[in-house]
Formats: sequence, C-alpha cells, structure tokens
Amino acid sequence: MRRAAILALTLIGLPLTATANDFEPIRDRGQFLTLVEGRELRLGSLGVTLRVAGDGTIQGQATLRPVTGQWAWRDGYFCREGTWGNRAVPYNCQLVEASANGRVRFTVDRGAGQSAEFTIR
Repeated sequence: MRRAAILALTLIGLPLTATANDFEPIRDRGQFLTLVEGRELRLGSLGVTLRVAGDGTIQGQATLRPVTGQWAWRDGYFCREGTWGNRAVPYNCQLVEASANGRVRFTVDRGAGQSAEFTIR
C-alpha cells in the first residue's frame, strides 16, 4: 500500500483505464486551471486527494499523510515538486490530458513515462 501511494503521488506506475483516444492534451496554463482549480483530484483506490491552485501550490493527502507542493506551467507541461509526509516528491514535468468524462491524466517525463488518472470532483 505504501509503495502504491508513493507511485500515485509521483504520478507513475498506475494502470490506465481509458484508451489514448479518450484524452486530449492540455497545453495551456489557463486551460489547465479552468479544468482543475477549485476542484479536487481523486485517486480513490489509494485514498489520494489533491488540490492544485492557481497560486502555484498543491495541497492534499494520501494514505492519511499530508501532501504539499509547488507547481508551474512550463513549455506546455505541468512541472511540480513537493512532499508527502516527510518524503520528498522530486521535480518532474508532466503531460496533462483531459477526457470528456471528468478525468485528468498526468504522464511523467513530459509524456514519455507512466501515467496516472484522477477523477475531477
């Protein structure tokens, strides 16, 4: 469970539930904020809840531990770093994609790595 939560927080290692054609890339900070600001991103199977704010902060929790971080939009990617409890979540830039059914997918290493899908609430 602990390893799975770490993977979820770093947005890697989670199976995809939709095909690539169900998602459209988000390449603009404004479009990204319209999608997520003031909403909660949930990965229910692991108890992960995150809020990404327009001021560049990330707040939430995973497996009952606090998640905090900072983010910026750089060259069409969501770039973030932070902490989960007392563990560092290293800097990484991620491709963000959205689906029409209220899901957002983050793919590490500028879209070249593994992905995690969150429900937007």
